[in-house]
Amino acid sequence: MLRISSLLMLLCLTFTAHADSYITRVLNKPVPGGVAVVELGAAATPPKATYQGKPVLVVKEQDNWLAIVGIPLTIKPGNHQISSGGRNLPFIVGFKKYPEQRITLKNKSQVNPAPAQLKRIESELAVQIKAYRTFSPNIPSNLVLDKPVNGPLSSKFGVRRFFNGEERNPHSGLDFAVPAGTPIKTPANGKVILIGNYFFNGNTVFVDHGQGFISMFCHMSTIDVKVGQPLVRGAVVGKVGSTGRATGPHMHWNVSLNDARVDPAIFIGAFQP
Repeated sequence: MLRISSLLMLLCLTFTAHADSYITRVLNKPVPGGVAVVELGAAATPPKATYQGKPVLVVKEQDNWLAIVGIPLTIKPGNHQISSGGRNLPFIVGFKKYPEQRITLKNKSQVNPAPAQLKRIESELAVQIKAYRTFSPNIPSNLVLDKPVNGPLSSKFGVRRFFNGEERNPHSGLDFAVPAGTPIKTPANGKVILIGNYFFNGNTVFVDHGQGFISMFCHMSTIDVKVGQPLVRGAVVGKVGSTGRATGPHMHWNVSLNDARVDPAIFIGAFQP
């Protein structure tokens, strides 16, 4: 009886340690377009983990290593797993329904681009995908992020978007309703890995925070950084504008983990189930 009681107490302590994990409480939102926090256990050296063949961000909390897994919007709810040290570690992806948004654009080429424009778009997309797949070894300075600008949200992540009545890709970030010229600040330490002026995104900056944790800012009026430039948390990367496919000035912010665009609201305490 004493042995059984001891085992039950150990199980309760283990569960409590997991339940009380700060990172888990804040970031574990395992839905399509969300984040799963998966325990890797204790180890003297940082373990490695992959999801769908791509490396995953791993951080240490107290004596425990955690995998911070980005879940693509296209993932179906159900049982999933990551691989780490020869083990398959399961997690469950729940269901989430995203709302719809209908947008009217006067410039019809931004809905149905001409062949020459499509060629440009494909070229630009390849460059940006390569940036999203950057995986540097440094650990992010912080996982709970600052807002890049102070202002109300004007469009949420994951919204199904219809331009002039035609459905296109879901909204891959958050939009903040702030005036043109508002400074955009990086929400964590990082390094600028890509800048450009793109057909859909306009003036764009990619910042690598470490281990596949990437911020992207677009539709900017000006870019105030250079590729390769290190940034400290709160550094200005540029100013809000309406370049690219935009109906007016606003700040668009993407967050990517293991090449999956995830809801930035998770990292600023604004996630809604």
